[in-house]
Amino acid sequence: MVVCGGSVAGVLFGPELLARLNTNDVEAELVSGFDQLSGFDQRPALDGRLLGHFPYDEVMDSRLIVVEPGIELHEDAANAFDAMRQAAAADGLDLRLLSGYRSHDLQESIFFDVASERNQTAEERAMVSAPPGYSEHSTGYALDIGDGEAPETHLSPDFEQTPAFRWLQDHAARYHFILSFPEGNPQGVSYEPWHWRYEGSASALRLFEPARRLVQRRP
Repeated sequence: MVVCGGSVAGVLFGPELLARLNTNDVEAELVSGFDQLSGFDQRPALDGRLLGHFPYDEVMDSRLIVVEPGIELHEDAANAFDAMRQAAAADGLDLRLLSGYRSHDLQESIFFDVASERNQTAEERAMVSAPPGYSEHSTGYALDIGDGEAPETHLSPDFEQTPAFRWLQDHAARYHFILSFPEGNPQGVSYEPWHWRYEGSASALRLFEPARRLVQRRP
């Protein structure tokens, strides 16, 4: 999602069993519990997705690290991103961290307030931003990356034309980052070349397993 990040008061988050399957053993690291979003009629699909997005709990504050002023990441993702940024810098590239962890409250504002400003339906908004409680950013593992030499491409599909994006395509997997929403992704989310997620720990892999299975099931 940016995709993906506000103050919500309530949508039934989906079948409790599916939510527990999604988080699995990472419950010890995450704060569970989702409210019902008032005025929001959509309900999760059988696999737990809402408008294409899987449910995610908020990471515990104790696992977050401030990476840039106002931007936090899960400590594992933060350490991996730091190593990746240093490697890119050695190759003459300036990777910029544009966004990291987002609370459910912040995601609600991004979803509902911007949808209202742009006169978007929930379905239209979900193409470019996850509903609160369904954003990868809430895990602390997702981040938005830009090219410091091309700020005009930040959070834009044009980012794919930058040297930074081409470098990420070649090297990001070495640091356990993958592109969450490539072109034609089965979740139906708009292409976001700037949005990457960390999958370099057992906890992260378990957390994103439903999304990975969806890709694998794609014909």
